[in-house]
Amino acid sequence: MKKLLILPLLFFFGMLSAQDLQGSWEMIEKNGEPVTDQETVKIYQDGYFAFGTKETGTNKFLSAGGGEYSAEGLNYIEAFDFYTADPEMVGRKKTYVLELEDDLLTLKKEDETEVWQKISDSRNSLSGNWVITGRKRDGEMKRSTPGARRTIKILGGDRFQWVAFNSDTREFSGTGGGTYTATDGVYTENIEFFSRDDSRVGAELSFDFEVVDDEWHHTGSSSKGDPIYEIWSPYNKAYTKK
Repeated sequence: MKKLLILPLLFFFGMLSAQDLQGSWEMIEKNGEPVTDQETVKIYQDGYFAFGTKETGTNKFLSAGGGEYSAEGLNYIEAFDFYTADPEMVGRKKTYVLELEDDLLTLKKEDETEVWQKISDSRNSLSGNWVITGRKRDGEMKRSTPGARRTIKILGGDRFQWVAFNSDTREFSGTGGGTYTATDGVYTENIEFFSRDDSRVGAELSFDFEVVDDEWHHTGSSSKGDPIYEIWSPYNKAYTKK
């Protein structure tokens, strides 16, 4: 009887670990040393992860990475779609031993250890991993099917990060992220890092939003005053691997 009970419990705790990762996390320790010279925030949402790193005390962008992940019990695997620090890792995987206790996540592999502290696991109507599938130009909404070259925006735990990349060529076009709110049809971003132009850090941008048939309709004006109308679709529905 005890053996029969143990197997369901192991499966339950494996599933629980995967679920508990959703939200936003900050790296606080690496290889036994406190992380003080840089700030790295990682978002987990809907089986996908993305992180951005900037220099502490400045707005200098350092690196970004992300892709699909799996977490079952002690086994944790990251499969990279983009990775600026080492583009050769795109299409490859990293395997770690996962330890999750309260709001601390520890990832261990060989001689590498990372400790992450949970920032938030709050959710709202825009929490999810999205990929752009529509953009209005010259008065006409043009739809597209995301392929190897795609732009995603992952939202979880009060944090957002958008990334433009090509997973076939390993080309990275840009990323940005920070905190966000989505309340009463108004979506507001507070930019904390931006790879293309760090002078944009600190800006606050607000847009109207509506979720229609599971798609996020994003409207407003750019920082230059140009009109914006974008449609973002759930990543796991709109993007299909070759």
